[in-house]
This record gives sequence, structure tokens and C-alpha cells, in this order.
Amino acid sequence: MNWDAVLDPLFFTPFVTGLLFAAVLPVLGMYLRLREEWLAALSFAQLAAAGSLVFAVLDWPVLAGGLVTAGTAAAFKSWLAASGNNGYALLMVAGWAVALLTLANVPAADHLGHALFDGQLYFTGAGHLWSIGVYAIVAAVALRALSRSLLLERVFPNTLRANDRPAARVHLAFDVLIATGLALATATIGVMAAFALVFVPSMIAYRWGRSWKRALVIASVTSVASYVAAFEVALVNDQPFGPVLVLALVAAATVSWAGWRLTHR
Repeated sequence: MNWDAVLDPLFFTPFVTGLLFAAVLPVLGMYLRLREEWLAALSFAQLAAAGSLVFAVLDWPVLAGGLVTAGTAAAFKSWLAASGNNGYALLMVAGWAVALLTLANVPAADHLGHALFDGQLYFTGAGHLWSIGVYAIVAAVALRALSRSLLLERVFPNTLRANDRPAARVHLAFDVLIATGLALATATIGVMAAFALVFVPSMIAYRWGRSWKRALVIASVTSVASYVAAFEVALVNDQPFGPVLVLALVAAATVSWAGWRLTHR
């Protein structure tokens, strides 16, 4: 690792900002995979990008656009869940269509569009770092409160109802947490990189983890290691960060699959 470059004030803040996302998003991904709702992550990220572009065109705060659209989707997520992943897929393609139409008709938004889809990690500042720092603390507290209910509901679907606990509140709190995290991540590392951090490490952890806590550790370690490698490669070779991170995660998934095949013949 080229620590001299990373510790340079120009790159240190982006590095730490992305590192926090790499630690937090896979944990959220574990709970989404637990509920078989991983496609919701991509739909939230795509909607956040579309909302950010629309708000930019209207000369409104860009980050607010991502938070509002993703948060609105979270509010209706329980209704969408009734149709399985179909509802999330429709939201995803709708967000993609709105984003591309906005870019096609408002050329001035092209730069922001590239940033949202390719990732703009190297251009993040202290505001982004503070945002993910506060969010990481909120997420840790919220998941500590919600984790038991989410796990019990998966193993024993009628547990919350039997104990007279409102499942809708648990779901809404979790959905808003997911939507907020993905809106922040989309504005920082891009749509597909944010989704990849949610999806790939949890996929690997579900294969290798022998317990829930161990799987959470595997997901976070895989994500952080892939992130550090991607940051180094992208920085040294002057490449856009988002695609390099996605390829690093795909490489980790490939190694995981090969290792599983070799050890379980």
C-alpha cells in the first residue's frame, strides 16, 4: 500500500470516507440478504441517483434529492415487498430511465451524472466524511436495536406478532436506514459500487460464515480488503474508482468460489 499517497491531505479524507462505507454497507447487505431483499439495494441506489439529478436540475440540494427519493421508496417498501423482487426491479428500471432522460435533456447535468454512476470518491471532502461518520454511528445503534427482531422474524416469522410487537415499525426503521446509507454512498462512490459493497461481501460471507456474527466479520473484512486494494490500484493507475472497486469485489467472489470448490470436493 502506498501510504505516502494515502496520507497526503488530498487523498486522506476520500480514503477514510470510502473505508467507512466499505465497513458499514456489507453489514447492511447481510440483513438484506437475510430478508431476500438484496435487489432493493440496487433500486434504492438507482433512485437516489435519479433524485439527485432531478434536484440538481431544479437547483436544489443534490444530496437532499437522493435522500428524499430513496427515503420515499423506503416508506413504500413494505407494499412493494408483497410482489417480491418484482417491485424493486420496477423501481430500479424507472430510476435508470429518469436519470438517463434527465441527462439527455439537460446537458449541464452530465458531469454530475458521471459522478453518480462512476463514483466521485477522490473529490469528496470533509462534509462527506462527517456524513458517513455520523451515519455509521447511527447505523450501529439502530442495528443493535433491530438485529434481534430481524433475525427472529426470519427464523420464526410470527414471533413479532405473537409478542405483540409492531413488525411494520421494525421494517420501516430498517428500510429508512438502508435507503439513507445507499443515498449517501451513491453520492460518494457511485451506484454500482455502492450496490456491489452491499451485495458481494454478503454473498461470500453467507457461504463461509458458520454463525451470524462470524459471517458479519467475514463480510466486513472482505469488503475492507477489496476496498483498500481497489483504492491503491485506481490511485496508482489513474483510473476511476467505482469500476475498479467493483472488479476487486468480483475477483474476491471468484477466489471465494474457487476456494469453496477446492475444499468441498
